[in-house]
Amino acid sequence: MINSPLMTVMVDAVRKAARGLKRDFGEVENLQVSRKGPGNFVSAADRKAEEVLRDALMKARPGYGMVLEENGTIEGTDKSHTWHIDPLDGTTNFLHGIPHFAISVGLERDGLVVAGVIYDPIKDELFVAERGKGAYLNNRRLRVSGRSELADALVAYGSPYLGRGDQPRLLKEVAAVMQVTGGARRFGSAALDLAYVACGRNDLYWERDIQSWDIAAGIILVREAGGFVTNADGGAEPLAAKTAAKSVAAGNEALHGELISILRKANSQG
Repeated sequence: MINSPLMTVMVDAVRKAARGLKRDFGEVENLQVSRKGPGNFVSAADRKAEEVLRDALMKARPGYGMVLEENGTIEGTDKSHTWHIDPLDGTTNFLHGIPHFAISVGLERDGLVVAGVIYDPIKDELFVAERGKGAYLNNRRLRVSGRSELADALVAYGSPYLGRGDQPRLLKEVAAVMQVTGGARRFGSAALDLAYVACGRNDLYWERDIQSWDIAAGIILVREAGGFVTNADGGAEPLAAKTAAKSVAAGNEALHGELISILRKANSQG
């Protein structure tokens, strides 16, 4: 594991926030749930976890800025550092009693993600990475998969919520990917999709119309595990997009470029 002061702060905050999620999971009927948008729900557990994360990280690093899923952007006095925080990635899974969700915290320094923690509290899987120090799942060093053939590859993807994103575009892309790969899966948590690329469970992953808090921690995990991360068009840093909605594509060296080519070809056809 990584025993730096920064990682200690991040892991402590995430584990503290996870306690409430563990208590609330499985008692979905008793949660106070409000509509945040069509097909997109936010629970009382989500808000409580974000408060715990915000307070813990502010106490440990009081000058850092924050980008939070529920409470927007908090400007810090330290303009070089920004936390990207998703207290419950996979909210729909959580609210339906599906044990596949995570807490995700990434730290951006001068435009580059330098540390990330993704914690799956139900499986007790802690994914951590810090720039130049590798990526780990609990105490095991991570490497992306070594598969080099698309026919053997398992590909994860994200789909837009009802009323958001370009669903026809996604259907074209998924159809193209399914024709040449071993399988395509929609798991419902972008953070875990990226973490699974880092540990070799997923060979590839892509998603459009996504936010920085969903992917910041996963970006550093994949890169420190030896993988490649770009936007879904193969271009700039995923967090570099000027609009709020971003895109991401991740995989190993052998397959990442092939995924980008498949997506480009799918979008070039009428």
